[in-house]
Amino acid sequence: MAKQSYIVVGGGLAGLMATIRLAEAGHDIALISFVPVKRSHSVCAQGGINGAVNIKGEGDSPEIHFDDTVYGGDFLANQPPVKGMCSAAPGIIYLLDRMGVTFNRTTEGLLDFRRFGGTLYNRTAFAGATTGQQILYALDEQVRRHEAAGLVKKFEFWECLGPILDDDGACRGVVALNQVDMTVRAMMADAVVLATGGCGIIYGKSTLSTTCTGTAVSSAYQSGAAYANGEFIQVHPTAIPGADKLRLMSESARGEGGRVWVPKKQGDTRSGRSIPETERLYFLEDKYPKYGNLVPRDIATREIFDICVNRGMGIGGGRAVYLDLTHIPRATLDKKLGGILEIYEKFVGVDPRDEPMMVFPAVHYSMGGIWVDFDQMTSVPGLFAAGECEYQYHGANRLGANSLLSCIYAGQVSAASMIRYAGSRGRGAAEAPSTVAEREVKRWSGLQDRIALMDGPENPYQIWKELGEMMTDNVTVVRDNARLKATDARLREMMERWRKIGVPDKGRHMNQGLIFTRQLWNMLELALVITLGALMRDESRGAHYKPEFPDRDDEKFLRTTRATWSQDGPAITYEPVDTSLIRPRKRVYTAA
Repeated sequence: MAKQSYIVVGGGLAGLMATIRLAEAGHDIALISFVPVKRSHSVCAQGGINGAVNIKGEGDSPEIHFDDTVYGGDFLANQPPVKGMCSAAPGIIYLLDRMGVTFNRTTEGLLDFRRFGGTLYNRTAFAGATTGQQILYALDEQVRRHEAAGLVKKFEFWECLGPILDDDGACRGVVALNQVDMTVRAMMADAVVLATGGCGIIYGKSTLSTTCTGTAVSSAYQSGAAYANGEFIQVHPTAIPGADKLRLMSESARGEGGRVWVPKKQGDTRSGRSIPETERLYFLEDKYPKYGNLVPRDIATREIFDICVNRGMGIGGGRAVYLDLTHIPRATLDKKLGGILEIYEKFVGVDPRDEPMMVFPAVHYSMGGIWVDFDQMTSVPGLFAAGECEYQYHGANRLGANSLLSCIYAGQVSAASMIRYAGSRGRGAAEAPSTVAEREVKRWSGLQDRIALMDGPENPYQIWKELGEMMTDNVTVVRDNARLKATDARLREMMERWRKIGVPDKGRHMNQGLIFTRQLWNMLELALVITLGALMRDESRGAHYKPEFPDRDDEKFLRTTRATWSQDGPAITYEPVDTSLIRPRKRVYTAA
């Protein structure tokens, strides 16, 4: 086979795995990363990676994992690719183990597994509470071998501005920005994969890194790639508030026996440790005796929101509940949860081994993303996507610890599909007309120059602050059509305000103000997709909950939301969901 060249955009788990598979096939790869690879957001993943290895002899299997995933996602995920992911999961865990990931082990030396939400089995392999970091570093070590062999070239501190499309509408490369000297250049390839993570910064403060703006995916969407199920945003049940961002307290805390509770006495101001057991309300355990504190995230989030906001029983009458680990031996906590305990102690100033943690839900993950087919290709030929930036594997709600699995699996699938695609095309990147690349470089350079000269009264960071507050208030846990309509109208007003921005930095070197201003527009475009999708979906399914329409409506909405860009806003259509393997059934977790 002739040697091919590929572009991988994103240095997290999905991007690194795609890079490894492409390099193993002997091809050249340009790996573009907005930050140094080891700072990609995958490094923040805490709890673990799912796979039905069944080390603990509970009768678990990939088929049960498949059912849990589809059921937990409220049947909105196409089932064949989900089945493929769950079947591949045990092999992926063993692959990572051979790569040197420092997974926790049992006293017998076997891989250890913990429970996560939405399942009754110990299925989650973990490396303390820093699993994402350990996997990311192991994959990067493998990529470095191929880098040393000359197959991989990293472009760290570079940003993908958008895809380069030829006259037939196929992707032939990307336009990229060097963030240091602010130069724009074209990079050509036989195929491109986006692995750029989520878009949680649209919500202002969240558990995501500040680089998770969704800008590259938004640019692809504006270039013709469809965006799917944008309205499905996961709000994690347990995070600690902060003035700058919200910090995740992993589901692994509950997987290791952590208990969620509030004082039975409304407005009780005593410290958590001083409240007797008989005066505590373990509301998740009472309502969901079978799953207890490990109900799926959408359910746990709504219950915490209800107890605090609707019933006024949060700690001290506020928006917080206790996540209690104080009954667990300190040695166990340090061995299995040390990473998150250090985070809490550092940012709150309280040792969670001695005092129950105070937590509240926070925006955490996007189940929606760029539309892909079963081969991970977007609606633009030659442009693929893998990881959180695409919508394939989680439906209306993601089960904890399925994210790392889906990233790695999608990276593998996309690499194989890219090689097949390039081979079927019969022409290389070098044969793309030079005028195509020149045209796109000129267009993006012109846009950058125009943004640099913007000198209006509006501040981009103020618009973003208002955007985050509005989206958090109106398009997260509980959704109301009147407020969604108002949000849509305000987003369009913000787009007009964007045109009156004054860029705070006029420099031509590492100009973060210019970069952020351009990305802000892309965030507004995706915010429209999320809001309009939520407005049009009149049902409650997974993370999308409307009190006006409290039930799931399979007759009207067992369908994928598909948005395509237009100058007047997102054009929303729907497509069927493949439910050929498991028949949809009512989602219930309350049975004893």
